[in-house]
Amino acid sequence: MDSPWLVAYFILTGAAVVQSLLLALQAWEHRRRGRSCLRHLDDHRPTGRVLAVVPCKGADLDLAGNLAAVFRQDYPDYEVVLVVEHAGDPACATIQRVQAEHPRVASQLVIAGRAAGVGQKVHNLRAATAQIPDKIAYLAFLDSDSQPRPEWLRAAVAQLDGPGREAATGYRWFVPERPTPANYLLTSINASLVALGGPWTYGLVWGGAWAISRATFERLDFRGAWSAALSDDLVAGRVLRRAGLPVRFEPACVVASPLDRTPGEAFSFLRRQYLIGRYYAPAWWWMALANTSLRNLAWLASGVLAGCGVPGEGWIPGGILLALYALDVFRGWIIQDAARIYFGTRHPALGPWRRLCPWIGPAAALVHWLGILASAVGRTVAWRGIRYQLRRGGNVAAVWRDDPPPEPETVPRAA
Repeated sequence: MDSPWLVAYFILTGAAVVQSLLLALQAWEHRRRGRSCLRHLDDHRPTGRVLAVVPCKGADLDLAGNLAAVFRQDYPDYEVVLVVEHAGDPACATIQRVQAEHPRVASQLVIAGRAAGVGQKVHNLRAATAQIPDKIAYLAFLDSDSQPRPEWLRAAVAQLDGPGREAATGYRWFVPERPTPANYLLTSINASLVALGGPWTYGLVWGGAWAISRATFERLDFRGAWSAALSDDLVAGRVLRRAGLPVRFEPACVVASPLDRTPGEAFSFLRRQYLIGRYYAPAWWWMALANTSLRNLAWLASGVLAGCGVPGEGWIPGGILLALYALDVFRGWIIQDAARIYFGTRHPALGPWRRLCPWIGPAAALVHWLGILASAVGRTVAWRGIRYQLRRGGNVAAVWRDDPPPEPETVPRAA
């Protein structure tokens, strides 16, 4: 190996080792803060009425359990709006059953209609927030494939009570329904992103579990910002960044999300998430590409050199591989322990994944990198049976759907 290449290799792998160490330390701090925050949940007190908005489409895994968790919040002053595209959506029967089972929580099923020139989820959110009751002080948004803990709403609103606290967000934690490689790898990839969460998200919002004050939502015209958009959360984060407003990450707002995908579906999910990010948060997309490329190129280069042998220096690639893997195992152990802190024994399906998590870090990192690389090309994504084409800036340029338009229907308000 020529000297310049050896120097380049040392720079690459040295940076990768430092990166792995910093990621492990960040995971450690994330776990520490998560444990601390969850110990003080009883300190949070209700401070105003909340409108919880849940867009739905199709029959999600354990949809009834997901929606029931929304109706079982220990916050005494809130109402729920569940919104679908049309009354024939398979989710409607489940929604109405859950509403009937929880009559003490005021709720409404809204029919948003078919979206045109905008993402269907964004269209649903705009319909649900078109007329906000005067008594509402806060808005909370939850995805239908998420199961929040009972304290979710109370913890989210607590982060909005005070100067400089304009928005709060959580994140998903996948719970694999079946013990398959695709489910375990996607769970590990997602959990590694959760572990990056600190006190502030620097303008990033996850649309499946976030809250904002009603005054800020209306003052910054979120509904207008969502016009022609595909992504609700990345647009929300962009609006908050431009206004110079912080977003607080709340560990109690990390929600369980049932997961069962084929390998193709898992990879398509990764590519879609990052392709949308490339349009709406390009700086974050480039950062993700650079970080995953550094780590994986160091692994690949060390693996090749260890396999080929380097005269007089054959131990170096092997030693670097060992260091990188040891740091991956350490970080994976911290991440799986964070799952225990977040969920305890509430989701037994996490048990087998937790035992594997420390050991499959390199495989998860490689799949993660390939998903980001795949998102570097193209401008068309498929999301819940609808294909969208994006133009520069993230606006929806075209929409393709196979299903015919539904007949107009109305659904009465539920008590």
